[in-house]
Amino acid sequence: MTMIDLNSDLGEGFGPWAMGNDADMLSIVTSANVACGGHASDPETMFRTLELARDNGVSVGAHPGFADLIGFGRREIPMPVADIGRICAAQIGALMGIAAQAGVRVAYVKPHGALGNLAARDRAVADAIVGAVQKIDPTLAMLAISSTQSEQAARAAAVPVFSEVFADRGYLPSGQLVPRGQDGAMIHNAKEAADRLISFLDTGLMPVVGGAPIKLAAQSICVHGDSPDAVHMAREIHGRLSAHGVQITSFMSQDR
Repeated sequence: MTMIDLNSDLGEGFGPWAMGNDADMLSIVTSANVACGGHASDPETMFRTLELARDNGVSVGAHPGFADLIGFGRREIPMPVADIGRICAAQIGALMGIAAQAGVRVAYVKPHGALGNLAARDRAVADAIVGAVQKIDPTLAMLAISSTQSEQAARAAAVPVFSEVFADRGYLPSGQLVPRGQDGAMIHNAKEAADRLISFLDTGLMPVVGGAPIKLAAQSICVHGDSPDAVHMAREIHGRLSAHGVQITSFMSQDR
């Protein structure tokens, strides 16, 4: 039986401002990438999200990003590579501290937004993030965009790594995501997203913008939690994949 994880970026509000419907998403997904103070979140938001994940039996990962609350971490902030490793370490450590209060184990790391896209194409950045994670806890896994520098850096360092594809994002022939704001960047139709994923799981081929489908492999599918229709899309994908004979389960329990 084919097994796949369903992950989402959650805990992305801060103070009185809420982003998305974390409670409903955590009843659907099997892994939660929890914001940890860079692009979003604060201690109480982290704690509430971690409690919900714990109560729903959802695996938890740290979701560090550029310190960019106004831009939601979607703007690339120039800085030395070593600094990138340290901003990740600070955010991962913050989430691990709050997770200890909630009785939750942080099992993996997935860079957010512009930082994740930068690491996907820049091996030095990917190496810096992987190195920082190793120094914190060598048992922490990486969740990396499939077939990118992030995945390759983790494998080269013998770090546990799982690959993901995106339910709601378009791909370029290079395997990178279509930049937001460009045609084909976002998929909003839940049926279209589910159809594409079923075809991908059956063939291993992902459609791209401006080229022939490319070969990818993945243990996880991401549905972004900040879109207005995120819960509907996650439910549609979960239901359609389950009906297709796919077992939805955390990648932390899958054989690699």
